[in-house]
Amino acid sequence: MNSGKKPLLEVKNLKKYFNVGPRQTLKAIDDISFNIYKGETFGLVGESGCGKSTTGRVITKLYEPTAGSIYYDGKDITELDRKEAQNYTKKVQMIFQDPYASLNPRMTVADIIAEGIDIHKLYRGSDRQARIYELLSMVGLNEEHANRFPHEFSGGQRQRIGIARALAIEPEFIVCDEPISALDVSIQAQVVNLLEELQESLGLTYLFIAHDLSMVKHISDRVAVMYLGAIVELAPSKELYKNALHPYTQALMSAIPIPDPEVEASRKRIFLSGDVPSPINPPEGCKFQGRCQHVMPICREKTPELVDQGDGHFVSCYLYNK
Repeated sequence: MNSGKKPLLEVKNLKKYFNVGPRQTLKAIDDISFNIYKGETFGLVGESGCGKSTTGRVITKLYEPTAGSIYYDGKDITELDRKEAQNYTKKVQMIFQDPYASLNPRMTVADIIAEGIDIHKLYRGSDRQARIYELLSMVGLNEEHANRFPHEFSGGQRQRIGIARALAIEPEFIVCDEPISALDVSIQAQVVNLLEELQESLGLTYLFIAHDLSMVKHISDRVAVMYLGAIVELAPSKELYKNALHPYTQALMSAIPIPDPEVEASRKRIFLSGDVPSPINPPEGCKFQGRCQHVMPICREKTPELVDQGDGHFVSCYLYNK
């Protein structure tokens, strides 16, 4: 799909470990690689605790990686000096999961939105005020909202404020960290539609992190599936949902409800046995081995590589990588 195109973001063998006690290391991200191309939406899905939000925080430099490289527009962001790092954070912004916890309750909406503008000294005086009003309008809010405080808004409106704050310094790339999971279902579609409209009008690139597979299918061009800190499958969105290969992805897909009672009643559900292993003490070999009905001896010995099965459909599984 993107053969020959240069990626905007390249993640290579990325690892992020946390020390959580004496001689204990939590492997939140354990050697993942993927590319994101300009103008696309790259979905990242998986269960809670799989490392997807940590991946977004490492990309935005909220966390420093333990190992590996992240290249943005050809430059390794792990080796930037202070000025280069500030320029990078202007290009790459984040929309957080909880729109209330991520907004300072003591600041007005105008000051929240303008925080990045002031740090980067982009607009002053009347231009600053005009920019705030412009951003509010872009996300479907009014000028009168500028002098209110976050507690005066609904969850959907607060997330719109969070989106306006992310857009304030004119970024190219936005990490959307489960931006709809804390919202009512009726509001989720409105926020996703807003993100799509902004992407088209501003030429944005998204990393869209979520556990709602049906919404990820709707918004994403390509999707990567994470399990216990590793990417187990990566494919174009339509291909993944039509032809999931990894046993874990197949189980996730079988859990998506279908809005047709007859089809829903007749289809086969895949129920996984066992629990997700601890990221402090992950198993040797394939991380999914303890819950997989197709497990083979080699699965317990060596981690399968993420191999292209054709047309950009990658899978990390010995059922295919023999």
